[in-house]
Amino acid sequence: MRTFVERFGPIATLVLIVACLPVFLPNSFYVEVAILIAVNAIVCVGLNLLFGYAGQISLGHAAFFGLGAYSSALIAMQGIPSLLAILLAVLGVAAFAYLIGRPILKLAGHYLAMATLGIGLVVWTFFSREISLTGGPDGMAVSPFRIGGLSITTHMAWYWIIGSTLVLTVAFAERLVRSPIGRALRAIRGSEVAAKASGIDVAGYKVFVFTLSAVLASLAGSLYAMFAQFITPAEATFFRSVEFVTMIVLGGLASIYGAVVGAAILTLLPHLFARLHDYEMVVIGAILVLCMVLLPQGLVPTIAKFVRERRR
Repeated sequence: MRTFVERFGPIATLVLIVACLPVFLPNSFYVEVAILIAVNAIVCVGLNLLFGYAGQISLGHAAFFGLGAYSSALIAMQGIPSLLAILLAVLGVAAFAYLIGRPILKLAGHYLAMATLGIGLVVWTFFSREISLTGGPDGMAVSPFRIGGLSITTHMAWYWIIGSTLVLTVAFAERLVRSPIGRALRAIRGSEVAAKASGIDVAGYKVFVFTLSAVLASLAGSLYAMFAQFITPAEATFFRSVEFVTMIVLGGLASIYGAVVGAAILTLLPHLFARLHDYEMVVIGAILVLCMVLLPQGLVPTIAKFVRERRR
């Protein structure tokens, strides 16, 4: 049995960090970086459920992020309240993910990776070419987030909205992975044949977690679009999808908090090395290679294993 501290300590730490972090942020730029970390972390938590726990790779997850952003923006432009626009966008993306998930999740390995990559490219091409609808490569303006007659425009207000959403997402994901659903997902990752022999509905669980991860990406996309009040197809590119995958691999597969840590590190690195200009990506790439060589299981699982061994 897990102790009380082991069970609730991590989520309590996250809540404490989110609550206290604004005290140490000197200006709105740093608040914006914190918001971007939270947005990426929400996507990565969902992607880690799919990739880390269920063993189903996706190289087109930025497509769901972009669909959530554009859908909520277009719906809100029709005069529909912001919260309802986000909800409708999430439901639409959930339906889309469910419909495409049933056929493509019959694939495995690099075949599944190529299928999700193809979906991502199709969605990005649509955003780039439909100029009358999405603004094309130049992007489109997004209506500010409104609750009643109040517009949410300040960085600090958005920090609390997106930070709270991240905490709720992590708490939900933690609960899920400890439930029978989480055990079924781990069984599928281990061996689909053995999972089927145990009576697990492999196809049903795979579609469920694929849809759930798409929903979280859509929610993050919608919040990001209304925070930035502008969206471009760059948020749905293949590079963005690879960035999400790199975040969860760096932080640790099958680790909810690893997804958050990986998102924080890869969001911060470009800002930390911005002064290096042309060598920025070289330095970031070198850091990632070193981390993968020295910490192949990811940062959080490796650190957790080290702490357990020290206690023994």
